[in-house]
Amino acid sequence: MPFTKDILARTLKTPVGEGAYHIVEKLTDAGFDTWWVGGCVRDMLLGKVPKDIDIATAALPEQVMHLFPKGDDTGVAFGSIHVPLGTSMFEITTFREDDTPSDGRHPEAVTFGSRKADAERRDFTVNALYFHPHSRELFGPFGGEKDLKERLVKFIGDPAIRIKHDALRMLRAVRLRATIAGQYHPETYQALRENSSLLDILSGSRKLEELEKMLMCPDPARALEDLWELQLLEKFLPELAICKGIPQPADYHHEGDVWEHILLCARAFKEEHGIDVRIAAIFHDCGKTQTFSIRERIRFDQHASVSGDLTKVALDRLQITAKRRDKIVWMIRHHMMMNAFGDMSNERKAAWYFHPWFSELLELFWLDIAGTDPADFRLYDAILKDYHSFLDSHPRPPKALLTGEEVMDILGLEPGEKVGDVLQALHKEQIAKRITTKKEAKAFLLEKGKGKMT
Repeated sequence: MPFTKDILARTLKTPVGEGAYHIVEKLTDAGFDTWWVGGCVRDMLLGKVPKDIDIATAALPEQVMHLFPKGDDTGVAFGSIHVPLGTSMFEITTFREDDTPSDGRHPEAVTFGSRKADAERRDFTVNALYFHPHSRELFGPFGGEKDLKERLVKFIGDPAIRIKHDALRMLRAVRLRATIAGQYHPETYQALRENSSLLDILSGSRKLEELEKMLMCPDPARALEDLWELQLLEKFLPELAICKGIPQPADYHHEGDVWEHILLCARAFKEEHGIDVRIAAIFHDCGKTQTFSIRERIRFDQHASVSGDLTKVALDRLQITAKRRDKIVWMIRHHMMMNAFGDMSNERKAAWYFHPWFSELLELFWLDIAGTDPADFRLYDAILKDYHSFLDSHPRPPKALLTGEEVMDILGLEPGEKVGDVLQALHKEQIAKRITTKKEAKAFLLEKGKGKMT
């Protein structure tokens, strides 16, 4: 499956393609073997214009810095230099051979080597692809081009050893399949199923990064299904694994159990949905596992609150920032309040509609409906119409008088939801114009904050 002239021409006309061509030209003229590598080459073979282009070279990091003195060398320990060019940033990495036995978290050492050695250390055959934009030569010593034609996800070398060298490769395999609409090589599939326990040794931050990439890939629902099938979900996201087999009321959820509802939500993701909304969408009903009951029908009383609690545990384990965690948990805890907006006073509406996270809560509302069969958007449409009408007729209040950091200092609070509750209370007072100055805001906290709001 060779490159087409069209995809090459279109790529070279983009700022990214033009910049990457210039970098290869400069390094090649200086005598260094230099190539485009990895996902960008894979995308081009699939007929897609790459959004970013990584570059691999025989030049050592200090030699790259000499040619590109504006480069950022913070990744030099891994042989990488980040070079700004125009509006784009390019990662230039020296050929490496660093796939030595390790603790499964990351390679223990980085050793510079040849292009062939650099290819041998890569994870999948379809990622061990190199393209020279000047000579138009394609280099793929492990049959990556052929495997890509079959959409095959296949480890280079022994799959079990590759996984043991870096357990994150299991999650990357799942994401790759969902990205290229692929299928697993039988040996790769078996190794993924047999080594799921190794996920435990990975840091939360590395898992979070991979989760975010999965949820932003072309088929996040496929990735979630694979995590379940490969027995990775229980180790990765146990709060979601327990959702499979939890029934929902048949009259309202023709899609099936809670797990099927989550998958439908993921299939409904649109380009405008940011990562925090997507994370909220997959976790928003995980509390149904603990609140399931049967009376006149299946019920999940208070499941939004329980889902928020479980999500907080999950996000803390994934080492997400406190600010993002609190926003995601807030959305989940309030995702069942659509019916409340019709009877609200303008003052209460202002507190919600002016809330900095309300637009994302609306997106979660939409995804919750889109993940339900039958999907009835009438109430959502009415809220959206009222929301825009309210914003048109009510100017937004001025900027918050106190920051979260100031609230924590005044009340001696640690980062967390209590800070958000205090800020929302201040927000309401400011909208009602009962507080108009920073001095009044501080007095409000000192008078009432330590009692009612903590």
